[in-house]
Amino acid sequence: MTPNISSITKDEIAKLTTEEFPGRIIVVDNPETAEKAIQYLSLFPVIGFDTETRPSFKKGLRYKVALMQLSTDEACFLFRLNRIGLPSCLKKFLISKEHIKIGLSLRDDFAAIRKRADIPLENFVDLQQIVGAYGIEDFSLQKIYAILFNKRIAKGQQLSNWEADVLTDAQKKYAALDAWACLKIYNRLQE
Repeated sequence: MTPNISSITKDEIAKLTTEEFPGRIIVVDNPETAEKAIQYLSLFPVIGFDTETRPSFKKGLRYKVALMQLSTDEACFLFRLNRIGLPSCLKKFLISKEHIKIGLSLRDDFAAIRKRADIPLENFVDLQQIVGAYGIEDFSLQKIYAILFNKRIAKGQQLSNWEADVLTDAQKKYAALDAWACLKIYNRLQE
């Protein structure tokens, strides 16, 4: 699949309709829910992936990754790592060679995950590493998505507190959309 355009400006993106995640969003904040989520996700060969970390506005202060999103076309699971850590079922999924995990700019995600558990992350595809072969010159999720789907991904929640006691609906929708968008981009490129 080759897109009609190879690059897009922020002004052009601002004029586009905002995309929304159409599926169910499930917050995973205990080991039992994590097990059920992984059982469901294991049924799918390709999964969208992303993480969120509480932003730090003080020099030298860094937080651990707080949220991991794993998405199918129909559902996105938000693993509250700040509450449950990396359960063994999730570790097994992340090192599985049977499932392709699609993300963007994975180096930072990997470094953040390894601060929680030093595991060999397997079978991940970084969209930034493959979009160039399809004639896409931009590498941000927002721009790639706009080029392929002519819709805008809003980034308003990016710097919110991902360790909050309760995630807001806006945070949940933002987090789910990012993981789902990675999956959707990958599937479009494979057409």
